[in-house]
Amino acid sequence: MSDWQPEKYLTFADERTRPARDLLAQVPLMEPRRLYDLGCGPGNSTALLVERYPLAHVTGVDNSPAMLEAARKACAGADFVAGDLAEWTPVDAPDLMFSNAAFQWVPDHLDVLARLSGSLSAGGVLAVQMPDNLMEQSHALMRVAAGQGPWSAKLGAAQAARDALPGVPDYYRRLKPLFRHLDIWHTIYNHPLMGVDGIIAWLSTTGLRPFLAPLDPAEREDFLGQYRLLLREAYPEQADGTVLLRFPRLFMVGLR
Repeated sequence: MSDWQPEKYLTFADERTRPARDLLAQVPLMEPRRLYDLGCGPGNSTALLVERYPLAHVTGVDNSPAMLEAARKACAGADFVAGDLAEWTPVDAPDLMFSNAAFQWVPDHLDVLARLSGSLSAGGVLAVQMPDNLMEQSHALMRVAAGQGPWSAKLGAAQAARDALPGVPDYYRRLKPLFRHLDIWHTIYNHPLMGVDGIIAWLSTTGLRPFLAPLDPAEREDFLGQYRLLLREAYPEQADGTVLLRFPRLFMVGLR
């Protein structure tokens, strides 16, 4: 799959950063010393950590060269390193491991989160947010469109690029023994976007990537045309011309 596109990703910077702000508001730390932003992307969430904890050593970790380059330009107050979250381990015990919309892409991420939780300092915090939207129309209709055209054979693997999240009880059973306190909740955001093309623009840098990457340019246009027709039925326009993208997200904050 091609590298991420920071500029397009940040077209919706406020909407993408809002869950990070909401997650950080629940972190019960006053003066942490060592912080990691896991799956830091273009540094928008890392900047929040630097702003709240200006005396801490903040490190962003990501496996995308393009995202890391953008993050280094956007957030001079942090260090940034390349790393695959499936295998990455902190050198020193962190006081906070923070992650905004990254672990849903990591295979067997519940095992990974349990492993990383064991590396936290005493009193350290794991704070994670992940989209929980694979059953939403926006994503279900990707799978429908994938099976409706001559591209279906190419897109078989795309439908398995990201697994549905485990249930809340699964996270609690696995992670609670590692924490003194573990809080898990969902928040549903409703983003007003300019028509179904706004939905496509939003998802083209995230959920649509595995579907678009295997296709040649002509196939991409045809696939998006089919997807656009399905979206128009599922997302009626509001009086002001916008459509509402319903977006559930899962949050977890664990205190060691």
